[in-house]
Amino acid sequence: MGRDKCLIEIGGVACIQRVAMALAEAGLEPIRISVESPEHMEEYGRVIDSSLQVEWVVDSFPNAGPIEAILDALTDPFCNNPLQITPVDVPWLEAEILVDLENRIGSHAIAMPISSGVLHPLLSLVRPEVAEYIGADRRPLRDQFSEISHVLVEVNGRSVKNINRPEDLC
Repeated sequence: MGRDKCLIEIGGVACIQRVAMALAEAGLEPIRISVESPEHMEEYGRVIDSSLQVEWVVDSFPNAGPIEAILDALTDPFCNNPLQITPVDVPWLEAEILVDLENRIGSHAIAMPISSGVLHPLLSLVRPEVAEYIGADRRPLRDQFSEISHVLVEVNGRSVKNINRPEDLC
């Protein structure tokens, strides 16, 4: 995108705020936001509604990617069980999807959204035991999660569309 996806505005609202609102509407507060540095907490905090319950966490391994951040969260005793993973680049995310994942996880380790045959592992609801499986594995999460006890939840593709290029904002 050439710029920080967190701060990209759609309809006058920053992506990070849009995702945080979906999490709050689904009853998933406090919202734990993993950032690369303390400076990001301040920068992103300026665009997030102050009425939201937000916990900021600085990545143990900056620039290591989502697997490391997920592992940090899954092994943190203060995180929710199960833990809702949510990237910032899904600005059309709907709270109903998050509620559906929670309603469908049952005894599975993972509830993973799927849309038109495409898995969305970075929007999964996961239990802490998943950390045991992905700890040393660096294959794509869609491959790893497919090998762990999971349930797939069909979702609206527009709601889980991520933005990677300027044309994705349309």
